[in-house]
Amino acid sequence: MDRIELEAFVAVAEELHFGRAAARLHRGQPTVSDAVRRLENTLGGRLFHRTSRRVSLTDLGEALLPDARAALAQLRRFQQRGRSLAAGEAARSTLVVAHAEYTGQQLLLRCLPRLRERFPDVTIVPEAMPTTAQVTALRAGTIGLGIGWATGDVTGVRARVLSTERFMALVPAAHPLAVHAELSAAELSTTDLLTWPHQINSGLCDRLLSAFHIGGADLRIIRTADSVHAIAAHVAAGTGIGITVESALDHRPPGLRVIPLAGPSTTADQVVLTPAEPSDTATALRDLLLQSASADTPAPAH
Repeated sequence: MDRIELEAFVAVAEELHFGRAAARLHRGQPTVSDAVRRLENTLGGRLFHRTSRRVSLTDLGEALLPDARAALAQLRRFQQRGRSLAAGEAARSTLVVAHAEYTGQQLLLRCLPRLRERFPDVTIVPEAMPTTAQVTALRAGTIGLGIGWATGDVTGVRARVLSTERFMALVPAAHPLAVHAELSAAELSTTDLLTWPHQINSGLCDRLLSAFHIGGADLRIIRTADSVHAIAAHVAAGTGIGITVESALDHRPPGLRVIPLAGPSTTADQVVLTPAEPSDTATALRDLLLQSASADTPAPAH
């Protein structure tokens, strides 16, 4: 297998559309289709279910997607390091900091300058990466620290809770539900919802699904988007109601009401992830993140 095959697999998995994946990669659709087919032949199994109307991941594709993302990230780092060494730059210690979509970016932005002051000779490389891919990369030693969402199997990885975030609904101001102070899963049961893709944030999706199951409600996700801004745009266009987490809202979208969800499982834990034996730089960043998150937490009322 080669890089083109991995890039094609990841792009199609995230777009769930061969045409959009080809446009994103600036390649022809036949080239992307051939690359996916070659990878499937190498692996001996199908990565996608294909019909004339839709594309979806198979169980094999779902399981391998985090590994594909981690492999591509490692290839990029190899290329960057090779170019630096070829250009005669001195080898430097590097800390790759992965962060999942929808995590609170302001927390990381506050801590990185302080980390650079303490470790001026360390190259810090932030990289967007889903939580499941972070766990794989931490086990492989290709990243030094991750910020993501509490998920299942984290054997061999240390997880510390940074914050507990409420699920929030983005509702058009003119929608009948916009008058509510809180919303339950039952109240959203018959509503078309927009939220994050499962392959990007499986922990968040599983938590949201649990909230609806506990409430005896149906979860009707009609569209996914890989950013809060994209979700807000679809909501503003009248497509449905968006679901996100509180820390991901760096502003209040105009024309929309932001309403917290109420009930069991309507919160999710944002976590900092490190390998079992983190480097000194990763340990320092973890502690900075925990201290900063603690300072952001309001003191309990007396």
